Amino acid sequence: MTTDLQWSGKSPLAPQTSTTRWSLILVCLAVTVVEGYNLIVYGSIVPLLLADPGMGLNSETVGLAGSAVYVGMLVGATSAGVLGDRRGRQRTLIVAMGLFLVGAVAAGLSVDPYTLGAARLLSGLGVGGAVTTALALSRSQGHAGQAGVIVTLTMAGIPLGGTIAALAGIPILPALGWRAMFFVGAVLTGVILLIVIAVPLEPRGRAASASSGRSRPGIAALFHDRRAVFALVVALAAIPNMFTWYGLNTWLVAVMGDLHYSLTNALLFSFTLTGGAIVGSFITMRWADVWGIAKVGTMMASLTVLGLVGISTGPKTLVFSLVCVVLMGVGGHSTMNLINAATTNLFPPHLRATVLGWANGTSYIGAIAAPTAGGLILASPVGPVGVFILYAVSAALAASAMLALAVVTSRRVATPLGGGA
Repeated sequence: MTTDLQWSGKSPLAPQTSTTRWSLILVCLAVTVVEGYNLIVYGSIVPLLLADPGMGLNSETVGLAGSAVYVGMLVGATSAGVLGDRRGRQRTLIVAMGLFLVGAVAAGLSVDPYTLGAARLLSGLGVGGAVTTALALSRSQGHAGQAGVIVTLTMAGIPLGGTIAALAGIPILPALGWRAMFFVGAVLTGVILLIVIAVPLEPRGRAASASSGRSRPGIAALFHDRRAVFALVVALAAIPNMFTWYGLNTWLVAVMGDLHYSLTNALLFSFTLTGGAIVGSFITMRWADVWGIAKVGTMMASLTVLGLVGISTGPKTLVFSLVCVVLMGVGGHSTMNLINAATTNLFPPHLRATVLGWANGTSYIGAIAAPTAGGLILASPVGPVGVFILYAVSAALAASAMLALAVVTSRRVATPLGGGA
């Protein structure tokens, strides 16, 4: 088996039995499913938010409220990564899930752009923190040769949750309105939170060691010696990829509506985007571990570019547009999965949550800008096609950065970055 990554040690704290390992990974997958629902549900309700006279929203304010969740995710991911490595990852995950549960309820009760934005900010704090800690907990169940499978499987929960949101929206939105979608997300989150509280996801020794403060990792530890190059290249790949991915999740339904598709067909595009992400995740997870994570990531990022160029310039037929959206879904989400998988292998286990917080936290810089930028372009004379062109440019930047990551990581050294832990 070939790999383009360096860290190959098993975590000494990983459970010993295969059944236990995969059971804990499935719990982490369930966490990312409800994260995905609470995150991606916003894109499904944008047309109804714009049509709700009581909320006083337009394209620009919907984009700003959509960006608020990513501001929260940036703070949540980076802080939870450090806290997870210092204080214990399971307890950090429980707090994070509680935050986005409250945020979902608050979003359903919002009355204007300000309360909606505040609720999405709170949801973002929780989702960002939960993504980081769930990934770190899941990744600790296997060695470097399983990184692509474990990270991709865990992260598949996000588009799966988005698919659930899109499917749920078809009957719920016409009958009960947009607020009900948030309340459904809160109920789903509460159920999974109870499971997370009840099931031990990390050995007591790991949590106690973190709590004791004997190991005090922080963001600065990622920039010692040659680690700095890897940390910077990971960020340069993650930022434009997230700009593309979350911009599409926010605006795809509205843009397709402006292109004269019905609400049902527009929701079908949302379902196709997240469905393509799920399919792409499972297709690429073994390829990455065999062929090289960053190399496969470069190919996936290129698929996103191809889909966006196709839908911008090709015929506006339903079938052709759906094919393009599938390529966007396969490429956009898979690329972020592979960035995370690369990150977990580039740094030692005691920095795993911290570096995942860095990778995801910096990526949300792109996610913060994406909804607002998309809203401004949609309201401009270039209109919906301009939105696709905007995200095609950012996808091309992500593909270029993934190629750079593949080049940098192929020049590996024999020793891990920072030694064992």
